[in-house]
Amino acid sequence: MKYLIYLSPLLIFIVFSSVKELNEGALGSRSNPVKIYFTPSVDAKRISFNAKELTDFLEKETGYFYTTAVPASFVAVVEAFGSGKADIASINTFSYLMAHAKYGAEARLRIVRDGNETSYQGQIIANVDSGIDSISQIDGRKMAYVDPSSTSGYILPKALLDRHGIHPGETAFAMRHDNVVTMVYQKQVDAGATYSAPPDPETGAILDARMRVLKQFPDVEKKVKIIGYTESIPNDPWVFRKNMPEKIKEKIIEAVLKYVSTPEGAKALYDIYDIRGLIKTKDSDYDGLRALLKKENISFEKIVKKK
Repeated sequence: MKYLIYLSPLLIFIVFSSVKELNEGALGSRSNPVKIYFTPSVDAKRISFNAKELTDFLEKETGYFYTTAVPASFVAVVEAFGSGKADIASINTFSYLMAHAKYGAEARLRIVRDGNETSYQGQIIANVDSGIDSISQIDGRKMAYVDPSSTSGYILPKALLDRHGIHPGETAFAMRHDNVVTMVYQKQVDAGATYSAPPDPETGAILDARMRVLKQFPDVEKKVKIIGYTESIPNDPWVFRKNMPEKIKEKIIEAVLKYVSTPEGAKALYDIYDIRGLIKTKDSDYDGLRALLKKENISFEKIVKKK
């Protein structure tokens, strides 16, 4: 019995090691980790730092291994599903529609922002010294957008201007929402398009894209004003690869929801994308946006050509 006591830990280790070896190569193993992609809508270092806390939690909770990546563009995230480089992605709404149409990717979670908002709008902003007080005055002026695949930072604002026959004289793509705000603040452009969000219901503090540059430009609210809004659209989804085993999907979904419910998880996700929570969602939740894009004659091909 004495020898058995001493040998037991070794036997247990051998059993566990053997099981792990048998599973090597399977999705979630060390040699084939679950690959999570994040859209590059904010600073990549900020995303990577906070994503490490998420993957550490998920590894303990699910027993799977994970890696994360932040590609250079929205479309690169979409194509990662086609090349098999991405299993899961936090992605913007238009890019999701593209990933679903091309590769069958499936929305399973949707982000919740301040005030329990599960949908959002795009907004048009202008420098207070630009002389622009309405979107009609953007005609012939300099305009900054986020990315050709950004729903709130290009697609819907551009459709809004087109409907009213407004054509900026010069346009630029800044690739991130905070970059657009900075360009407007520094008068590099006259107006810009970013995501919108209602002010904090308790403090009145701004929570739209201008918030992202508050530390750098404390007076941004006074220097950059909102002059127009787009239609509301569902918040960005977390998307899963089409052929990913359902058992793995469910396990990860429950673990992510558990993580968000913890103070540490809530803080980490807020620090990544200003997310207050996540809820379960499904593909049909985005049918309204599909209908809007069809009505506006906006296709994936037209957007990709702008890259």
